[in-house]
Amino acid sequence: MTTGKEKRREDRVPVDLWIEASRDGELYFQRAQNLSVGGAYFGQTIPLPVGTRVALKFELPGEPVEIVCQGDIVTAKELGMGVSFVNLNAGDRKKIEALIAKVQARAKKS
Repeated sequence: MTTGKEKRREDRVPVDLWIEASRDGELYFQRAQNLSVGGAYFGQTIPLPVGTRVALKFELPGEPVEIVCQGDIVTAKELGMGVSFVNLNAGDRKKIEALIAKVQARAKKS
């Protein structure tokens, strides 16, 4: 269950992942600090305005096929922004779920 400050519905795990974000002919390479099936958080970046839609492309570790979807900027901070995945297909969602489960299992062992 979420609290007033906590809006996330899905588990997030820390990652070090490059995500290509593009809009209006501009291309950005963003470093994701965490990932869920619902979105990602890009750290150490100048944020785009909340409500901006971007095209996203990225590969998960060990997965040779790119994930391609849209993303909406939902939070913007001084040097970071949260993006919510839009139009993520079921197969890509399962790949992200598997990565999250793997990271969580590793964390429990440590």
